[in-house]
Amino acid sequence: MTHQPRFGRLALLLVLSCGGAEHVQSSPMVDRPIAVASDAGNAVSVAVHSPFVAERVWHEGGAMGTHLGFAGYTDASHDAAALHGAFDAAIVEFKRLEALMTTWNAASELSRLNADHSEAIGKINPCENPRARFSPELIEVLVAAQRASAQSGGAFDVTFETLHGLWKFDEDLDPHPPREPLLRARLPWVGYDRLHLEPTRQCAYIVGSNTKVGLGGIAKGYAVDKAAAVIRAAGVKSFFVQAGGDLFAEGHKPDGSMWSAGIRDPRGPAGKPFASIELDSHAFSTAGDYERSYVIGKKRYHHILDPRTGQPANKSRSVTVWAPTAFEADAIDDAVFVMGPEKGLRYVESMPGAGAVIVDAKNRVWVSERLKGKVTLLASPTDGV
Repeated sequence: MTHQPRFGRLALLLVLSCGGAEHVQSSPMVDRPIAVASDAGNAVSVAVHSPFVAERVWHEGGAMGTHLGFAGYTDASHDAAALHGAFDAAIVEFKRLEALMTTWNAASELSRLNADHSEAIGKINPCENPRARFSPELIEVLVAAQRASAQSGGAFDVTFETLHGLWKFDEDLDPHPPREPLLRARLPWVGYDRLHLEPTRQCAYIVGSNTKVGLGGIAKGYAVDKAAAVIRAAGVKSFFVQAGGDLFAEGHKPDGSMWSAGIRDPRGPAGKPFASIELDSHAFSTAGDYERSYVIGKKRYHHILDPRTGQPANKSRSVTVWAPTAFEADAIDDAVFVMGPEKGLRYVESMPGAGAVIVDAKNRVWVSERLKGKVTLLASPTDGV
């Protein structure tokens, strides 16, 4: 799983094919009146058809510790200003959800959950304490995260935040692995069953004063879906939303083609894809070991930790999951990365509508059954540490 103290996963750059020229011939047609001389010498107005030209609109922002990118096409009802307005509203939604689910803000709901373990809020029935009540959005993500933890057998674990601070891969980068005794002391407190949920009461609490919950491996996908819903509600028909390694694309481009996303070469230059896949109202999420990392000797240490050992997972270099929603894709990719290709592909195939492309630790490419014929391999991934 992508074990990180915040939401940003800068590890993957998705390369999007937006289809040639910025303006694409499209329908519908719009009427443009022109003046024409009549037999009587009087000017009359008649309507002639001028083709509508769709414009590709690009928009950027930032939230959840990562870069946000949006693209869409204008239509007869939505000009460029309307698209920019829809994308701005989507960024507002990202930031609203970030305020609930980040661990980097002590005032967030998630920080409150981590601060108030069950012993502090009431031993008999913690749900009677108002501090154990949370927003529907946070409860929805916690329920999904705990379900993903159980389904993956702990390869993804919502309590990975318990290990926070031992490994330093962010702005506090320290290229020295933690001492083994420190890891051993934390591991007993990692366990998704320590998170107790009563969704009908919007209640959540943690049993274990040293256990912490983190949503960096799943909340960004949820936010991508919510942002897409905002854009869809504005009436935009063709668009994509990208937040770091999480992406959702909807509709076709004006020429009828689909959005296309590239999967970055884990050991190649930034922005270089080794494979691509077309997206039609589908999501994409990638977990990779290549940016938030350091190398000592011939071993790479990175931020994707196996919560069962506390060590960086060592069976994969990158995992890209294709799924109906970004929320689902984000919940799956981290677990598959930790599991490795054999177990990981079986896990993916057990999820309705999901597929995966895996580059394993030996640089071999694995493609799940649902994606065979949908993925185009552009080159062999670059080898290296």
